[in-house]
Amino acid sequence: MGTFASDTSGRTAADWGKALLILLAGLTIAHLGVTLFLQANMGTDTFTVLIQGLSLCTGLTVGTVHVIVLCLLMVVMLLTTKGYVKPGTVVCAFCGGPIIDFFTWLLRDLINSGSPLAVRIVSMVAGCIILALGMSVVINSNAGTGPNDLIALILSDKIPRIQFRWIRILCDLFFVVAGFFLGGTVGAGTIVAVCLTGPLVQFWLPLSARPVRALLRRPEE
Repeated sequence: MGTFASDTSGRTAADWGKALLILLAGLTIAHLGVTLFLQANMGTDTFTVLIQGLSLCTGLTVGTVHVIVLCLLMVVMLLTTKGYVKPGTVVCAFCGGPIIDFFTWLLRDLINSGSPLAVRIVSMVAGCIILALGMSVVINSNAGTGPNDLIALILSDKIPRIQFRWIRILCDLFFVVAGFFLGGTVGAGTIVAVCLTGPLVQFWLPLSARPVRALLRRPEE
């Protein structure tokens, strides 16, 4: 697998339009997965554990802390890296919440804490699979990725001898452990997310690359 950083300076406005539409499609798929995972009510996603912990320590709301942390990560990455932070990074940072809210409204009566345990387990696992598929589409769009997801991508490029899935697992584990000690909530689903997300994203990346590249290709190419 090549590096995740890329030079997009040669893209036209039309190219960027297509890339951002593909990114939005991937983001929608990914956050459908997040919603299925959260509706199972068996634990939050790994990054949210950290955000919960920071929220408890600062007295700020989870939403406020989430925005602050993502903005800080974007600034740090802009100053210290090249080829990672793109327009889609901003889209990922600010559009994810509304998409989750929409799917939560849509699914609230179908999957919730009162659903049978088997339904909740299927929802949790399906959520991880769908989330990873959406993330792979977002990454392959080369239009940008969420700031928290960029951490694993950057480290994977910096440490090429270690596969992306292991880097992602270590990053998720860091979020969970740090968040837990700050007071965040860890559930069975959180542990499942730590173990599955990285390997599933690595599985989906080559499979989604071909259709995404075909959509991004210019007519004359």
